[in-house]
Amino acid sequence: MAIDTVFLDAGGVLVFPNWERVASALAVYGIRTTAAALAAVEWRAKHEVDTRARGEGDVIRGWLVFERVFALAGITGPATIAATLGDLQSYHAEFNLWERVPPDVVPALQRLRASGRKLVVVSNANGRIRAALERVGLAPHLDLVIDSQEEGVEKPDPRIFERALERAGARQETTLHVGDLFHTDVVGARGAGLRAVLLDLGGLYHDHDCERVASLGELADVITTEPR
Repeated sequence: MAIDTVFLDAGGVLVFPNWERVASALAVYGIRTTAAALAAVEWRAKHEVDTRARGEGDVIRGWLVFERVFALAGITGPATIAATLGDLQSYHAEFNLWERVPPDVVPALQRLRASGRKLVVVSNANGRIRAALERVGLAPHLDLVIDSQEEGVEKPDPRIFERALERAGARQETTLHVGDLFHTDVVGARGAGLRAVLLDLGGLYHDHDCERVASLGELADVITTEPR
């Protein structure tokens, strides 16, 4: 059946780490690097943490990605890294470090909504994702936000998807979820009976059995050309 509701992860799909801020945090402790150098290894780091799948919660996995980014970028010094992560976690708790919105995100959301699809964020977050999306100007393009901290359950637990279906008034067979992590988003969505698409911006999941897109624009192409 045609898709009429699209569930979207937030971090890694709509908003991304502010690597300029991360580079500035490192500089406080004498580590000189650039946002470009950190962003260049982001996808490898995320892929390594995701495919390891040891069962940590998503919040822990998120900070493990930063540790891998630092390692892949040649940044060493356990004390310095720990101090930097502490500063970044404090900023994230107040504002959300995932605050960069790529230029293709809003046009893709606008296309999806213009085609009549309902857009629902389903995010493993800290209770502030709604405010964070408002701060970066994405809230007007979304119909509903489901925050795992508020729900007391996080992806890949299928219950968070089931709650999102109920709140959105959506059906399994006409709902698609797109996320950037296989073991969190694809496995979780499938467990709730949803069609799942992996946003594989780094092109690293070619050996995984799932639908993949390389951008939100490509996702909009796929969905808006399917019959209603």
